[in-house]
Amino acid sequence: MTYRATWNGQVIAESDRTVKIEGNQYFLPESLRKELFTPSGTHTVCPWKGTASYYTLTVDGQTNPDAAWYYPTPSPAAQQIRGHVAFWHGVKVQRVNEARPDGRTRADLVVVAAAHGGHPLVALAGARWVPCGVSVP
Repeated sequence: MTYRATWNGQVIAESDRTVKIEGNQYFLPESLRKELFTPSGTHTVCPWKGTASYYTLTVDGQTNPDAAWYYPTPSPAAQQIRGHVAFWHGVKVQRVNEARPDGRTRADLVVVAAAHGGHPLVALAGARWVPCGVSVP
């Protein structure tokens, strides 16, 4: 899945390799528009992840202090987010609807938890319901 972070009408990061922890998507450093980020002097401590450092965002002359944080040297329990960046303070992080070759997006796929004859049902928006595991053209 691809995630996109936006603030003040601009895309500030986009990646299909984020890590989700505690409800936050952590973006790889190379997915950031680095020209929009300035290191901040702010640091906070998470009991299990370690010490976080922050960035201030500047987009079209507007600043958003400490809107992004990362763990440069996380604890052993949080190594998977080393250097990855997460957001708050009005930054929107949303999943991007990815187009398939047939033009449909992931949002077109609907999975129903209810069973039909012991099998979950799956449908594409505007298509027929079919048992899970059956190929849908």
